[in-house]
Amino acid sequence: TIRPVRRSYYDPSSAPGKGVVWEWENDSGSWTPYDMDVGITIQRAYEKQHPWVDLSAIGFCYVIDFATMGQINRQTQRKRRIRRRLDMVYPLVSGTLPKSQSWPASPGAAAAAAPQVPTCACPQCLLVMSVKATVSATGPSTATLQPRKAPPVPPATPKATALAPGAKAPDSMATARGSLKPLAAQGGRRQAASTPALSSASSTTSPTGVGSGKASRPGLGTLNRSHLQRLAIAQSRVLIASGVPTVPVKNLTGSSPVNPALAGITGILMSAAGLPVCLTRPPKLVLHPPPVSKSEIQSIPGIAHTCRKTTKKQAKKGKTPEEVLKKYLQKVRHPPDEDCTICMERLSAPSGYKGPQPAVKLDLVGKLVKCGHVFHLHCLVAMYNNGNKDGSLQCPTCKTIYGVKTGTQPPGKMEYHIIPHALPGHSDCKTIRIIYNIPPGVQGSEHPNPGKSFTARGFPRHCYLPDSEKGRKVLKLLLVAWDRRLIFAIGTSSTTGESDTVIWNEIHHKTEFGSNLTGHGYPDINYLDNVLAELAAQGITEESLAQEKD
Repeated sequence: TIRPVRRSYYDPSSAPGKGVVWEWENDSGSWTPYDMDVGITIQRAYEKQHPWVDLSAIGFCYVIDFATMGQINRQTQRKRRIRRRLDMVYPLVSGTLPKSQSWPASPGAAAAAAPQVPTCACPQCLLVMSVKATVSATGPSTATLQPRKAPPVPPATPKATALAPGAKAPDSMATARGSLKPLAAQGGRRQAASTPALSSASSTTSPTGVGSGKASRPGLGTLNRSHLQRLAIAQSRVLIASGVPTVPVKNLTGSSPVNPALAGITGILMSAAGLPVCLTRPPKLVLHPPPVSKSEIQSIPGIAHTCRKTTKKQAKKGKTPEEVLKKYLQKVRHPPDEDCTICMERLSAPSGYKGPQPAVKLDLVGKLVKCGHVFHLHCLVAMYNNGNKDGSLQCPTCKTIYGVKTGTQPPGKMEYHIIPHALPGHSDCKTIRIIYNIPPGVQGSEHPNPGKSFTARGFPRHCYLPDSEKGRKVLKLLLVAWDRRLIFAIGTSSTTGESDTVIWNEIHHKTEFGSNLTGHGYPDINYLDNVLAELAAQGITEESLAQEKD
């Protein structure tokens, strides 16, 4: 597979121009570099000696704290370590930059250019790149190859060599070009005996002719791309049918050889030229397990039923916001000399909240009983009124939850059962499959745009857990989260940008069954611990299971 690449240019004063790389620590403890635009934004704020930078302006819900060198998720408050390291400075280039590739800078100014992708020096890539380079140099309609006499390329794959901009190709590339000459001559002689029509057609464009006995190519100099491909395929078939030995093309398992045509135009040319070819393909994305019959599906021991449904929120009546907050607060007669973190006014002064005014005195101050954080009572009532109003409260400073937190998940169905297949990394047990299904509908009063319709993309959604002790524990807590309407929400998709659609609500699920190419699959040794932490951040722990039984 050949894919286009591009070269990007950056200002010399930017992070790549100075060789600065910003990285974040992933779950496995290794370091992952930020995307270039994100790294440039972080470096710019760092150089201006800002204490922190909010990345929401460029589409990421993270805050970078330079004092602690940490990345904070604005929604979950999860923290990761970050680091700044120095790497090689990008080389400077001068002259007019291509319009399609220019960084917002004045034409002709020196700029730091991203290094070109190193060219692989294996025989296949060298042959393909030589053909593509010749086609690009001679225009789209012709492909004139200029072979030179050189010994054939040995079967051993040479070491990879990085080509610097403007550097000449290594001799191995010229050797790959040269190997086409004996290939074409041999193919021409076989075609003269086996396929007269092809030989005749080719001889009209070749000054030497196939039957002359000279080592010449049958008219490759004036053939366009489609003719070149048809010729190579026909030539390969002639060689195979006539018994001329070709290097076998290995398949994925390394067993019996396959037809070189399966490896495409590159494989055909390489095999016929006596060069080693291996048929490969990218890693396969496995989203779903093999088909499972109904008789193979089992219920989960210790968990009643195999399906849960949720309905619309039932409004709680009879309790005012003041009555709800009274359970979680202690009055403070002498406020400390610090700011209220909701309105940012001093606690000793009246509340600075300017929205709809609740029926509470502006100067009353209360302390939350669990965490001890202090706020204006006026601000807490306003915050409660702007939330879900479900009888619970979450401290805006430390996220401690008071009461039972519920969400705004729309109505739907959750199914769960055991299937007789093992997940990668969990070969010692079967798999718990969860199927979420939420239909589209109309938003209620608790949603962002009441009365407006919402979409539900990608349902039913299949998710997977190992059928282990910890996997079953996670499932039980997910059932509590489902009943409390915390698995999904209505908002803007971070994947598609679509608004008013059903989205995940900060409790990560594994939707990839047999691989982990997207990061949403297995193996992932930290996933179960991570999702337990995310559930705890929503107020769902083992204590919640006891509360549900009560």
